[in-house]
Amino acid sequence: MATAIVVTSGKGGTGKTSVTGGVAACLAMLGSHVLCIDMDISLRNLDLSLGLSDRALMDFTDVLSGRCTLARGAVSHPDIPKLSLLTAPLSPLPTPLPEAQMRAMIQEAKAQFDYILMDSPAGLGDGFQLALSAADRAIVVSTTDVSSLRDAQRTVAALTSILGPRIHLVMNRVQPKLMQRLHTTIDDAMDTTGLPLLGVIPEDQSVMLAANAGKALILLSQKGAATAYRNIARRLMGQSVPLMKIR
Repeated sequence: MATAIVVTSGKGGTGKTSVTGGVAACLAMLGSHVLCIDMDISLRNLDLSLGLSDRALMDFTDVLSGRCTLARGAVSHPDIPKLSLLTAPLSPLPTPLPEAQMRAMIQEAKAQFDYILMDSPAGLGDGFQLALSAADRAIVVSTTDVSSLRDAQRTVAALTSILGPRIHLVMNRVQPKLMQRLHTTIDDAMDTTGLPLLGVIPEDQSVMLAANAGKALILLSQKGAATAYRNIARRLMGQSVPLMKIR
């Protein structure tokens, strides 16, 4: 059964978009048909993480309004055949979009894809609410700093009323030496957010290098963050995978 997952965070700068693109690419390379939807209206960046910059001509509002079909709006990845992107509009919208139309589009997407990953804008605004209205599960991305975890708590509270226990935590940009100096652990982060852990991703300069090169990270690297993305993808598929050890 197809699953729609909203990927969100309490604040910007957690690397949420990189996580969305990285996990989506790995799911596709593991054999699943995957649709990424960039929900960050006027601030879209998911195309950069996927290496699909300037390929998308239509956006998800064109599909919602009936100006184009989902099949036309979703752009296929040239190097990862089972991966597609439906991007966000470049300009702010005058009025909020109807949640019923969003749910209908996601229902249509479920007939064509195994996973739909919605890259929600940070915070609890209209884009977050729109993505949440059509989600089956949620992934909250946080870093280990106190402000990121505090904002993640607020996001969890908003998610729990809709999704209940179907929410998981991904700790991103983890630096063990810094955590030691801060006297904090991943367990502390889990306690703060109250969420089960889906994955731990190390700080990895390859993420930025891949985005600047216009390539999905998994096509350029098989270690570091790329390994973490693949492990998270396998867990979403129901496989039992140990957490990677970060040194």
